Amino acid sequence: MRILCGLLLLATAAPVTAQPTGLRQAIYTDPPHDRTQPARSEVIHIPSGRVLINGLVYIAAGPGAHPTMVLMHGLPGNEKNLDLAQAVRRAGWNAVTFNYRGSWGSPGRFSFAGNLEDARAVVAYVRDPVNARRLNIDTSKIVLAGHSMGGWVAVKTAEQDAGIAGVALISAVNLAEEPGDHRELVAHMASDMESLAGVTPETMASEIESNRSSFDWTPDASQLAHHPLLILTANDRTQPMGDDLARRVSAIKGSRVAAAHVATDHSWSDARIELEERVLEWLEQFQ
Repeated sequence: MRILCGLLLLATAAPVTAQPTGLRQAIYTDPPHDRTQPARSEVIHIPSGRVLINGLVYIAAGPGAHPTMVLMHGLPGNEKNLDLAQAVRRAGWNAVTFNYRGSWGSPGRFSFAGNLEDARAVVAYVRDPVNARRLNIDTSKIVLAGHSMGGWVAVKTAEQDAGIAGVALISAVNLAEEPGDHRELVAHMASDMESLAGVTPETMASEIESNRSSFDWTPDASQLAHHPLLILTANDRTQPMGDDLARRVSAIKGSRVAAAHVATDHSWSDARIELEERVLEWLEQFQ
C-alpha cells in the first residue's frame, strides 16, 4: 500500500508539459473531418514565361475563403518544406507550392530572373477571382514564405507588391551577396543538377554576376516595412544576411519585424517542429 501511495505521489508531482495553443495545435492535431468541405489538394498549372509551371494547392477544410501561404523552395529545391505546408493547412490556411520554370518538371529554362517572374505569376494566379473562388482563397490575406533562395524570391516579390499580407523567411539568402568568384556555388551545384533544365552551375554564377545590382534585396528593403516580417536564421552562411535585413527593416518607423535564431542547419533538419511552431505562432496575427 505504501509503495502504491508513493507511486501516486510521484505521478501527481510529475511536471506537466504545456501543450501548444492557437494555430500551433495544428503541429500535432488533425482538424475534425468536414464532410461538406473536406481538406483537399488540387494540381494547378500557372502561366509564366510562355509556359505552364506546375504547382499544388493544399486546401484547408471548411467553407469560405481561407488565408493562404505561397511557399517558395530554394536551390534546387531538395527541401521543399512540405511538412510546413501540411501544418499550415491543418491550421486552417491554404498552402500553395510550385516549381519554378525549368525545375522539378516545370517546362522552360531555369534562371534566377525567371524565378522572380514565376513568383509574380503565382501571386497573380491565386488573386484571380475565378481561381480564388475555386481554391477558397482569401485574396486579402496572401502571405509569402521562402526558404534559402526562395526567401530571396519572397523578399524581391514583396518589395514590389504592397498587397502582400506578410513575409516569412527561412534561412534566406541574398543572391547579391554570393562571393564574387562563385566557386562555392559552382562546387555546391556540380553534382546536384538533375532537377534543373537548361542551365549549368557556371551559367548560374554568370547570371548572378551580371545582375548583382538588380538582384540585391537591400536597396528596396524599406518596402518590407509595409508587411509583417518573420526572419528565421540558422547556423549557416545566410545568418548575417538575415540579421542585416532584420536590422534595416526594424529601423524603419512602423515596421513589424519578428526575428529568431535557431541552432540548426540550413535545411532545419533537426528543428522541423520548432520551425512549424514559430511560423504558425507568427501567422496568428492574420486571423
